[in-house]
Amino acid sequence: MTAEAAVACRSCGGLDLHPFLDLGVTPLADALVAADNLDAPEERYPLQVAFCPDCALVQILEEVPPHKLFVDNYRYFSSYSDAVLEHSRRHATSLIDTRRLGPDSLVVELASNDGYLLRNFVVAGVPVLGIDPAPDQAAAANAAGVPTIDAFFGSDVAETLRHDGRVADVIIANNVLAHVPALNDFVAGMAMLLADDGLITIESPYVRELIDRVEFDTIYHEHYCYYSCTSMERLLRRHQLHLNDVEFFPDLHGGTLRWHVGHHDDPSDRVVEYLQRERDAGVDRFAYYQAFAIRVEDVADRLRTLIGDLVASGATVAGYGAAAKGATLLNYVGLGTDLVSFVVDRNPHKQGRHMPGTHQPIEDPAVLGERRPDYLLLLAWNFAAEIAAQQRDYLAGGGLMILPVPEPRIMP
Repeated sequence: MTAEAAVACRSCGGLDLHPFLDLGVTPLADALVAADNLDAPEERYPLQVAFCPDCALVQILEEVPPHKLFVDNYRYFSSYSDAVLEHSRRHATSLIDTRRLGPDSLVVELASNDGYLLRNFVVAGVPVLGIDPAPDQAAAANAAGVPTIDAFFGSDVAETLRHDGRVADVIIANNVLAHVPALNDFVAGMAMLLADDGLITIESPYVRELIDRVEFDTIYHEHYCYYSCTSMERLLRRHQLHLNDVEFFPDLHGGTLRWHVGHHDDPSDRVVEYLQRERDAGVDRFAYYQAFAIRVEDVADRLRTLIGDLVASGATVAGYGAAAKGATLLNYVGLGTDLVSFVVDRNPHKQGRHMPGTHQPIEDPAVLGERRPDYLLLLAWNFAAEIAAQQRDYLAGGGLMILPVPEPRIMP
């Protein structure tokens, strides 16, 4: 099965993309396999990453149809992470206070999932609208009292809402711009929907953290693009939007930036400082990315050796978190069921299925008390602290956890 290869930059249209990492031909990271379908062939696509020298955007070259990624195979529900829920609550509370939101306001979230964030505004009496293409997640949000449209957002949806008199005082776009192949249409839609004095907040993993901390498993087909402040600022200006502030959350998804965006150009000192630091580090030049593939292979080799040696000595290893990044890691490193026997995940929508490509069964974390694997490979390492807190009994009983990046190591 092939997908359409991107021949031009998704942001600026430049034709001189520079590849710097090839993760092979892999299954879709969220295409979990049903138990009765393990012998069927899985769809696989090339996974190659490139840099655009014209606008500094990092992006994969393959373009799998969004419907296949976010409708047919999407089982991520944000409400199963306590850390995400707390981060979202604080974000909502801050916006309500600083933007003085009330019953006459409108908050729109793009890729609103199961309503995990917007429900904080609903409780505070602030009108909301969620927009998400995943039908199960949109249905869950509506059932929870969070009005949600089941649709892919773009300029057409924004135009319809604007025509109906719905203009957003705040637009929230958390962890969605990485998932958008038609970037310019999406950003044009945000500009159209936003009130003149409104605010857009955008969160996305920071490409500097991905590169510096060798977070190669963050790369999968659902993530079309990887952003710096430089690439984000250039994308926004193309649509008469402006980057006015930036926040950094080092412990969220391996290092996340939150950008504050509006129609008016009023950059904070932090924006100026981030852009200058990126220039100084060379984030806007290809040389910054060229050695990444060598570092990725080194980490993969060491992780494969570490787990192989543990299993050869008689130890048992399971995985924690049936996350998309876990699928990339298991497939690229070559960790089959002979090395990582099963995976646990709190999300009941994933339990009973199997990891794509490597086919580890996905079970409820409760089985850890019965099966007692000697080691847990943290496939969802971005929630390491949360997992450790949830699994106090496992750790107290002598179980150990393995962090795969940036240096494969057994946690003390």
